[in-house]
Amino acid sequence: MATASLPLVDPGPVPQLSRWQRWTVLVIVSSALLLITLDNTVLYTALPRLTEDLGASTSQSLWIINAYPLVIAGLLPGSGALGDRLGHKRLFQYGLVIFGVASLAAAFSPTPEALIAARAFLAVGAAAMMPATLALIRVSFPMEKERNLAIAVWASVSVVGMAIGPIVGGLLLERFWWGSVFLINVPIAVAGSLAIILAGPRNLTNPAKRWDGLSSAQVMIGLTAAVLAIKSLAEDGVDWLLVIGSALVAVVALTVFGRRQARLEEPLIDFTIFRNRAFAAGVAAAGASIFAIMGTQLASTQRFQLVEGYTPLQAGLLVSAIAVGALPMALIGGAILHRTGLLVLISGGLSVAALGAGVSVAGAAQDMLSVLVLGLLIMGVGLGGSISVASTAIMGNVPPRRAGMAASIEEVSYEFGGLVAVATLGSLLHFAYFRFLALPAGADRFTAASPTETLTSGEGDVVAAASQAMDSSFLVVLAAVTAALAAGTLITGSLLRRHLPGTASQAYPGNH
Repeated sequence: MATASLPLVDPGPVPQLSRWQRWTVLVIVSSALLLITLDNTVLYTALPRLTEDLGASTSQSLWIINAYPLVIAGLLPGSGALGDRLGHKRLFQYGLVIFGVASLAAAFSPTPEALIAARAFLAVGAAAMMPATLALIRVSFPMEKERNLAIAVWASVSVVGMAIGPIVGGLLLERFWWGSVFLINVPIAVAGSLAIILAGPRNLTNPAKRWDGLSSAQVMIGLTAAVLAIKSLAEDGVDWLLVIGSALVAVVALTVFGRRQARLEEPLIDFTIFRNRAFAAGVAAAGASIFAIMGTQLASTQRFQLVEGYTPLQAGLLVSAIAVGALPMALIGGAILHRTGLLVLISGGLSVAALGAGVSVAGAAQDMLSVLVLGLLIMGVGLGGSISVASTAIMGNVPPRRAGMAASIEEVSYEFGGLVAVATLGSLLHFAYFRFLALPAGADRFTAASPTETLTSGEGDVVAAASQAMDSSFLVVLAAVTAALAAGTLITGSLLRRHLPGTASQAYPGNH
């Protein structure tokens, strides 16, 4: 959800697009971005059904969700440089084609392994498109006032896509099978591919730009190993050799990646820019905000479908309370930043979100749906304030020569926040479920069964025991979200203690 573009090398004069062409380009890239962000959360309401249909295990169901943000986070740091080299228009077209083909493969996946592979392939297309959407806006809108409006529309679409994912999934599952959540991508991908050829700007390339595939591979290996270690802890009967081995691979790969970046003249990530406190606070706020949203959505949609018998649509509408609270504040935050400063909106927003999460814990503990929803609304208001200016803090506090890198880091921070949320909170939900599960005598066959399999078994005593375990594990996840938001409040508060009302929020406002 970046709010700046990756710098392009222009080999010659660029013909200005007409007004209708410029806004057509915005519609095209915004539609693509909507698909990218929607696919982060669209499976939340479909997960119980596809888990049952495909016979997916607990670990496989989490990999189905996490393969997508994992691959995006690993590829994003290098995809901007690849776009500069090949041309962002061309890379955007490649990304759309990959996204469409992968969506077809995902929709008709016959096994959990096939769906995981399709989700990873889907992420390759998304990672190719994300930086390109911003770069195409930069090229298409040379006038700053128009460009700022276009970027504001782009940013709003990214928030909306993530928020409506569970609702879209629920609507489709009311009438169709789970594969329909992927098929909706195909016509938009085809239409976007044709439209960008007809209305898009000229493809600008920079053959001298270097793409460091080795660094991308290192960070991908490190992230995959870390996620594998976390997910393995959620299994009933932990394979400690796998956990320790994966953790060691993650540490080695990410350490090698960090050392390589320090030696490169054009690193994917220059870690020295994290010395700027406002930049570091923006990254922390972005990650914490998405962590809270996606973790809460994942746990809530599973609990209310499996325990309360909600339809996918009802579960999607429930978690949309976060978006209802967030969207108004997300639009207001940027407008009042010059008066409030970063501290009030970022740290203050996270503190309000932590309060809302605490209210949700109380509502869930007392089985009071109205209190739970109120907590989600309050959480959304706080997160809206934080998200609204996290991008400003990131993009406005790095030197102009690092603006493209900052845009990539910003996008990674959002994807990484979602990745960690699903890996840790999804694993925590299942880990706590198995620890709280107290099955009646004679039901040993459900000891290692997935929550979906047990809760849909139709055996009264077994279902009652599993429901109680799921309720307890849901409370654990909400408490973890509350703790994470409280920690985010303290960290960003310390980093932003000098960014009081009336102080400058950006050292380099021209980066946007």
